[in-house]
Amino acid sequence: MGLWARIKRSVRAAFGGIVEKTEDPEAILQQTIRDMRDRVPELNNSVAQVMATEKLLAKNKERLETQVVDLDSKIKASVKMGRDDIATAYIGQLQQAQLDLQRTGQQLDHATNASKQALKARDNYVLQMQRRSAEAMQLVNQSKQAKLQEQLAQTMESFHIGDDASTFNEMRDKIDRRSAAAEAKMQLGSASVDTQMQEIEREALDMQLQDKLLEYKRDMGMLGTGSGSQPAALPAASEERGEATAGNDRALEGNRARNVQ
Repeated sequence: MGLWARIKRSVRAAFGGIVEKTEDPEAILQQTIRDMRDRVPELNNSVAQVMATEKLLAKNKERLETQVVDLDSKIKASVKMGRDDIATAYIGQLQQAQLDLQRTGQQLDHATNASKQALKARDNYVLQMQRRSAEAMQLVNQSKQAKLQEQLAQTMESFHIGDDASTFNEMRDKIDRRSAAAEAKMQLGSASVDTQMQEIEREALDMQLQDKLLEYKRDMGMLGTGSGSQPAALPAASEERGEATAGNDRALEGNRARNVQ
C-alpha cells in the first residue's frame, strides 16, 4: 500500500471517529422525519399538475366531440342545399377534428393512468412516512432509555468504586466508636466510688428521717399499748439498716482497696 493511500485512510479514520462521536441519533432521526414531511407538499403539487393535465385533456376531448357533431350537421345541411363545395370544406375540417379527437382521447387515457399512479405513489409515500415516523419515534425512545441506562450504570459504577460507600463506612465506624466510648464512660461512672458513697448517704438520710418520724409519733402518743409490736419491730429494722450500712461500708472499703492496687 502506498504512502498516500495510508495517509488518506488514516485521515478518513480520524474524521470518521470524530463524526461518529458528534452524531446524535435522536437529532438525526427527527431531522429525517422532518425531511420526509417536507416532501409531502412537493408530491401533492406534482399530483395536482398531473390531474390538471388530465382535466384539460378531458375538456379538449369534449370540445372536439362537440365540434365533430357540429361539422357532421353542417355537412348534411350543405349536401341538402346542393352546395358540394361547402360540404367538401366541412368534410376536411371534420376529418381533422376526428384526428384531433383520437389523439386527445389517447392522451387523456395516458393522463388518467398517470393521475392514478401519481395518487397511488403519493399515498404509498404517506404510508411509508407514517411507518418510518413511528419507527423513528420508537428508536428515539430507545435512545433516551439507553442514555438513562448509561447514566444509571455510571452512577452504579461510582458506588462500586467506593467513593461514597467508603465515606459512609468510615463515618459509621467513627460513630460506633464514639457510642461505645460513651457507653463505657457511663458504665464506669455508675460503678464508681462516688456513686456508691452517694447511695450510702441517701440511705443514711432516709434512716434519719424515719427515726425522726418515729420520734414525732412517740411524742404525740401515737405509739400506744395497742401497737406494742411496732416498737419491738423498730430495733429489728434499725439492725437491718445497720447491717445494710455495714455491708455498704465493706463494699466501699473493697472498692477503695482495688483502686489502690
